[in-house]
Amino acid sequence: METYATALLYAIPFFIGLVLLEILYGHFVKNQTHTVMDTVSSLSSGLTNIIKDSLGLAVVLISYPFMVDHLAVFDIPSTWAVYAIGFVAIDFAGYWNHRLSHKVNIFWNQHVIHHSSEEFNLACALRQSISNVIGYFPLLLLPAAILGVPAKVIAILAPIQLFLQFWYHTRHIGKMGWLEYIIVTPSQHRVHHAINPEYIDKNLGQIFCVWDRMFGTFQEELEEVPPVYGVLKPAATWNPVIINFQHFWRLTQDAWRTRNWFDKLRIWFMPTGWRPEDVKEKYPLTTISDVYRFDKYDPEVSNGLKSYAIFQLLSNTALMLFMFYNYTGIGFEGLLLFGLFVFTGIFGYSSLMDGKRFAPYIEMIRSVAALLYLGYTGSWFGIENHLPAGNTIVVMYFVITMLGTVYFGFLEQKDRFGTLA
Repeated sequence: METYATALLYAIPFFIGLVLLEILYGHFVKNQTHTVMDTVSSLSSGLTNIIKDSLGLAVVLISYPFMVDHLAVFDIPSTWAVYAIGFVAIDFAGYWNHRLSHKVNIFWNQHVIHHSSEEFNLACALRQSISNVIGYFPLLLLPAAILGVPAKVIAILAPIQLFLQFWYHTRHIGKMGWLEYIIVTPSQHRVHHAINPEYIDKNLGQIFCVWDRMFGTFQEELEEVPPVYGVLKPAATWNPVIINFQHFWRLTQDAWRTRNWFDKLRIWFMPTGWRPEDVKEKYPLTTISDVYRFDKYDPEVSNGLKSYAIFQLLSNTALMLFMFYNYTGIGFEGLLLFGLFVFTGIFGYSSLMDGKRFAPYIEMIRSVAALLYLGYTGSWFGIENHLPAGNTIVVMYFVITMLGTVYFGFLEQKDRFGTLA
């Protein structure tokens, strides 16, 4: 995990830098594909995923090292050919994992966050799941394990294969000629994120598009069918934590409400969107019926709140980068507490972006708890050892958060609506 944290210390600023570059490019060519709140929500989702993954908060059903140790038929050295085989094996497994996520109710819950943005840009690539708490992906690497691809090869290639999926989340690159027949391109992935009937559940490949062409899930982007982005049951929130569990909550409600015991069990493994007949009639869900005529989620907010949201995003990103920088020094229990402070902050300010009644209370409680912790221990997780004024800066951040919470959570909302939403 320490190696992963070190990699993220460099990867996060790199990805954020590319997002900023896309925003600047969109501004200068007068084709902006970002909105402030949507982009803050997307980047915040990335932070929650990174916290969860860096702390190893998942139950792995079976590990790849175990599989290769017990199932390998061949014993092969780590040559360039093995790396090539391993990369193809990971991408093949990624295709089927992606297909499962689109086709099975319970698996869709761990993927819906990635499709929840109604925009399509580099930021939405960072909308990654925190609900994938059961690690079954190594099972899909069975062919690699049988071939004897070493575990260290998979460990090196897996994050590379993941990071290579970032660049094609953009509307600024058109079709790419002969590459369209080999790799996943921005054009192909725009199709994948679209909710147009022609495009639903298409182009599930991650790096190579050959899997889609082989297994009948390929769809070219059509000039006469411009992609419309999002999900058919709109998230209608900027809060990435809520988005992560919306579908699971709907499944839980349906399983509880249906009178059929068989339906209570099978709903989890039925095709995505399937619901028991008795529940579907009594509790209908609102879905987008005409993808060309619906209102995107974009509640009116002040420029001040937009600026405050950006401030909170940058501040929590800085806190998390320090967590990775001092990963070993903080220790596991400290990392859990540190991660909780950042995670709660993301939940709080993204709820404030939605204008939720409970948001200011969450932010106030978190800030007071942080200041009490700092006062009791005399240190913000050892930050003064790396930045002499670090504790003072952290105190200032939480004081600003309390003041911002009072203004945007109470005064501004009351002026706009007469009461909190």
